[in-house]
Amino acid sequence: MNQQEKDQLAINVVSHMTDHDAFSQWMGIEVLEIKEGYSKIQMTIRKEMVNGFGIVHGGLPFSLADSAFAFACNNRNNLSVALDVTITFTKAVNVGDVLTAEAKEVHNGRSTGVYLITVSNQKNEQVALFKGTCFRTGKTLI
Repeated sequence: MNQQEKDQLAINVVSHMTDHDAFSQWMGIEVLEIKEGYSKIQMTIRKEMVNGFGIVHGGLPFSLADSAFAFACNNRNNLSVALDVTITFTKAVNVGDVLTAEAKEVHNGRSTGVYLITVSNQKNEQVALFKGTCFRTGKTLI
């Protein structure tokens, strides 16, 4: 399979995933770019996403990064599940912010993969850094 065919498979897998992902749909995630082992997605923060401190609940940037991670690590059509994830919040997120999560593959092994996901706001300021390790099950998605 050439690179163009691999990237097309990646797009098809992520399209299948988003069609069946009610949580990402609720968050309003828009897929911006998909390539083998890579994803870039975006969402706009809404008022119902604010916590009791008046800032966005940390689960939202985490969930955006987690979706980018899932789209990047699964897009070879090898069902992969999170094995370990960490996140560092670097800047508060507010209502109206447009967040972009970009997942880049660091390691693609037979049974595991490692990804770094940067979450930035509309001013291109990093608001979170997420690292995820996945386990590859060997099962296909589509």
